[in-house]
Amino acid sequence: MKSMTGYGYHEQQYPDCAVSVEIKSYNGRFLDLLVNLPPYFSALEPAIRSYVGARCRRGKVEITLRFKEPNAPFSVSVNRAAAEAYREALAVLGEIFHSEEQPSLGLVLGLEGVLGIEKKRDDTGYWKQVEPVLSVAFAQFDAAREREGKRTEEDILSHLAVLEASVKTVTSYVPTLEVSIQENLRNRFMELLRTSGLVFSQSGTATPPGSIQAACTTLDNRILAETAVWLMKSSISEELARLNAHLAEFRAEVKQNPSPGKKLDFLCQEINREVNTIGSKAPLLEVSRVVVTMKDALENIREQLRNVE
Repeated sequence: MKSMTGYGYHEQQYPDCAVSVEIKSYNGRFLDLLVNLPPYFSALEPAIRSYVGARCRRGKVEITLRFKEPNAPFSVSVNRAAAEAYREALAVLGEIFHSEEQPSLGLVLGLEGVLGIEKKRDDTGYWKQVEPVLSVAFAQFDAAREREGKRTEEDILSHLAVLEASVKTVTSYVPTLEVSIQENLRNRFMELLRTSGLVFSQSGTATPPGSIQAACTTLDNRILAETAVWLMKSSISEELARLNAHLAEFRAEVKQNPSPGKKLDFLCQEINREVNTIGSKAPLLEVSRVVVTMKDALENIREQLRNVE
């Protein structure tokens, strides 16, 4: 697991030039490469993008290349057309101001476009100088991401352990949950019998024993039928099974996938859905408390995943 934030810098001094590369990154949902180059190095941008893009999958990554070449060979050319145009313009100005003074050579050379200066550059040769520096800078950058990612992974796994333990706790309450549903239904039916006068008449005299026995038999049958219906509606067995599967897959992704960020984010959504369903179905206070713990652990995981590649 790697973090999406990192920093790397390397500078190399060659006999005829100096090259430095700085790489830094921030959180981002997708891969966004920003390459800052001197204008005359634009031809190297595809190679730099390819190098970094093959090694990063998510995040906003900024690469800045600086290049100093004080003794670079260059050629100077004279723009004859521009020089003659300036000469004619200056001659016209002399006539206007009645001046016979001739413009100096220094004045003419300082005018825009008279001289053309071009440094001789070899993009292939420059890439041979830039690539080793880029490689070292990226190695530092990647090492920083791995260090941060390791700390993030440890924190995520600690919260994942809380989720796994919580699922076991909720599973242990399943029998109690079924008994609670049945007991609640029995109490409701008994209250219904009392209020409807099946057990006691309106005058307060007891219902004959045969009627009580018949009422109790009917009551037991109704309780069993209603319990079956409520258990189907309130059962959390399927949610627990899916939750265990999601948690197992989450742990496997952390262990096996070098860039699990997107997959883990999706799994968190699925885990959250199952936790919410369990919380809405289970009426036990103990289960509700465990659900709060699970939500807190899941939120901490999702917060950390914002920085995972």
